[in-house]
Amino acid sequence: MFDASPVPSPPCGKIALRPRALQQSAEFARALAACGQVPVMLPQLQDMLVLRRRLPGGLPLAMVNRAAIPDPGALRAALQDHGLGRTPLILSPETPAPGLSRLGAVPLVTPAHAALWDLTGDPGQRRAALHQKWRNRLNHGETQGLRLTRQNLPHDPRHWLFAADAKQQTARGYRSWPIHLTLAYARENKGRAKLFQAFEGKDPVAAILILTHGSAATYHIAHTTARGKRLSAHPLLLWEAAGWLAAKGICRLDLGLINTGRAAGLARFKLGTGAKAHRLGGTWGLWPPLGRLLQPLALLDRRLMGG
Repeated sequence: MFDASPVPSPPCGKIALRPRALQQSAEFARALAACGQVPVMLPQLQDMLVLRRRLPGGLPLAMVNRAAIPDPGALRAALQDHGLGRTPLILSPETPAPGLSRLGAVPLVTPAHAALWDLTGDPGQRRAALHQKWRNRLNHGETQGLRLTRQNLPHDPRHWLFAADAKQQTARGYRSWPIHLTLAYARENKGRAKLFQAFEGKDPVAAILILTHGSAATYHIAHTTARGKRLSAHPLLLWEAAGWLAAKGICRLDLGLINTGRAAGLARFKLGTGAKAHRLGGTWGLWPPLGRLLQPLALLDRRLMGG
């Protein structure tokens, strides 16, 4: 079941561009287009991806998620060039962008953090960077005789991982991508949706779906059964997946958002890999026609948004 097909990626050397978040990748754009949601690409800003939605009543809305915004003025000009100069915007920058307040953008949500795992070192360096408890669980998993597999994601909306994830979303109160978008990503980006599974005999006890994009990858869906937890299947599977990604030239694995308050255990698991907590830029609202009027309000919360 192991496939030997390589994942073509840009080099990880110092001259490589900083890896982009999944939400700003060409791969994500292709998946959206296949689902009938063609995004706007801003070539002036290195093909920044802008999503468009319609609110109840037909009001248009544009969204920019996980993009670097070093020059808010250039963003405003690019949006105007693409007919979005008067469209309400939701902006969630990849890094703090306090300069958005000068456009009149209003802070809506303070910055969260994402766990980013650097995969550029050798396996020994990555193992040495593991937190001790994480390493202990990995050592335990390696002695349990689990069978690990890797394959391209099957085009099967009834796959057990999707069903398990749906139950998990309901239980924990969060929402992930719709299944059809995940399947479109796999279909439109051949070899870039990798399913890693751990089996005890014939029974699956853990699975991780990782999406690769450019020189980076994103931890997309994961589930471990009660038996899998007792066998330390999840850390073993993630460790093996990270090693495979690194061997294929992937520089960084985005483990997703962390919340040390409401989901402290999951945050410890992600950071236990040696991943670093990366501060995002929060969420801002901007309606360009009202920018100047809202600017004083925006400046009040600038410190909370990284200013």
